[in-house]
Amino acid sequence: MYSPDYEKRVLKYCSPVARNLFNRQESEESASFDRFIPCRANNNWQTNYASITKTNENSSQTTKKQRDCGETARDSLAYSCLLKNELLGNGIEDVKTVADDRNENVSCSAKRGLFKYQSPTKQDYNEQCPYSLSPVSAKSQKLLRSPRKATRKISRIPFKVLDAPELQDDFYLNLVDWSAQNVLAVGLGSCVYLWSACTSQVTRLCDLSTDGNSVTSVSWNERGNQVAVGTHHGYVTVWDVAANKQINKLTGHSARVGALAYNGDILSSGSRDRLIMQRDTRAPALVSERRLTGHRQEVCGLKWSPDNQYLASGGNDNKLYVWNLHSLNPVQSYSEHMAAVKAIAWSPHHHGLLASGGGTADRCIRFWNTLTAQPLQSVDTGSQVCNLAWSKHSSELVSTHGYSQNQILVWKYPSLTQVAKLTGHSYRVLYLALSPDGEAIVTGAGDETLRFWNVFSKARSQKENKSVLNLFSNIR
Repeated sequence: MYSPDYEKRVLKYCSPVARNLFNRQESEESASFDRFIPCRANNNWQTNYASITKTNENSSQTTKKQRDCGETARDSLAYSCLLKNELLGNGIEDVKTVADDRNENVSCSAKRGLFKYQSPTKQDYNEQCPYSLSPVSAKSQKLLRSPRKATRKISRIPFKVLDAPELQDDFYLNLVDWSAQNVLAVGLGSCVYLWSACTSQVTRLCDLSTDGNSVTSVSWNERGNQVAVGTHHGYVTVWDVAANKQINKLTGHSARVGALAYNGDILSSGSRDRLIMQRDTRAPALVSERRLTGHRQEVCGLKWSPDNQYLASGGNDNKLYVWNLHSLNPVQSYSEHMAAVKAIAWSPHHHGLLASGGGTADRCIRFWNTLTAQPLQSVDTGSQVCNLAWSKHSSELVSTHGYSQNQILVWKYPSLTQVAKLTGHSYRVLYLALSPDGEAIVTGAGDETLRFWNVFSKARSQKENKSVLNLFSNIR
C-alpha cells in the first residue's frame, strides 16, 4: 500500500537533487530555494533516470538501422516530432498537423530552450503516470497512434497497350496529342489516326501518301474539335474532326513542321527552317502571319503558358526562348542546356514557372522563373529528356527519356524526389500526352507501341479545396 509518509522517509536518504525535485513536486508555492536546478520538460527523472543510458544506446542502434534501411520522409518527421515532445515538451499529437504547418512548428520549437529554470509544475510531473510502462509521454503515445496517410501507389504496368505501326523514331517530331474530348490523335507514317478513349474506335483522319508526304506533328485545339497536322513538306493542314474535312491549309515554311501549339484560334508552328509562324486558323491562307526569328537550328518544342500570354520555344541550337504576344523578338533567352531542347512544360500551379529538358548531351531538367528571368534549380536525370508534362491536380510532373534508359519518371516539385520509375518501352520514349482528366498519360516510342499509364491522382490537394478564392466551393 502506497504511503506518502513512507516515501518522505525514504527520500531523506536520497541525494539532495532527488529531495529538491520531490519538494517542488509536493508544492508549487513552497519556500524559496537556495538555487534552481535545470530540469528537462516532460521528463520524470524519478522514474526514468535509471533507464536513460540504456534508452540512448537503443536509440542510437535504432537510428543506425533506420538509416541503413532508408527511412521515409514521414518516418523522419514522426521521429522529429517524438524528440520534440520528449525533450522540448511541444505536445505534438498528430503528424498531419505538423506536416501542414511544419515551418510554424519549427519556429516555435526554436524559441524553447532545452532547459527551463523555474519550479516544475504539477503538469510536468503528472502528464504521464510515474508508473507507466511506456518510456514516452502520453502525447507522444497519441502521436505514435495517429493514423498514417495512405501512400499513393503507382502501377508499374500500363493499363493498355496499342500497336502503332510506322510510329517514327525521330526526336524532333511530335506525333501524339490527346484532346479535351478524350480522343487521341497519332501520326503514323503518312496518315493521322484518331482513337476514342471512350469507345476504343479507330478512324483515319487523313492520308498524305498521294502527295508523297508524311506527318511530322499533330496538335488539338483547346475545344478538341479541330486538329492541326504538320507535314514534312512544310505546310500545315487544319481539320474539322466532326465533319472529317480539311478546313484550312497554311503554307509558309520551307521545311518540315515538327512542333505545333494552339492559343485559342491562333496556331504557332515551328519548323526545321528555324522559323516560328503564328497564324489565325479562321483566316484564309493568304493573310499575313507573324514570323518569330531567333533560333539558329530546327525548332522542336513549342508550349503556350496557361494564361496564353507567353510562348516558350526550344530548338536544336540548345536555346530556350520565351516570347510574348507583342514582340517579334524573344523577351527571355536561356542557354544553360547543352543539347537540343524539345521537352517544355509550364506549371499550372505556380505562375511563371517553366520546366525544360535537354537532349543526350545534357540530360537535365531545369526550372525557370520567367517572372524574374532567373534559373531556379535543375536535376540530372541520367538520360535524354524527351518530354515533360505537369499534373493538373498536384505539384508533380512526369518526364520521358531516351538514351539510354528509355524510362518514364514521375517527380515531386520542388523537392525533385522521384515518385515512380516506369519501364516497358524498348526504344526512346519520344512522345507523351496527358489525358483530359489529368490522371493518365500515353507514351509512344520507336518500338511502335502506345502505352497508357495511371500516374497522377484525380483528387486535388486539401489546401486547394479549402481555398477561400475558389468560387465553386462556397455559397455566398
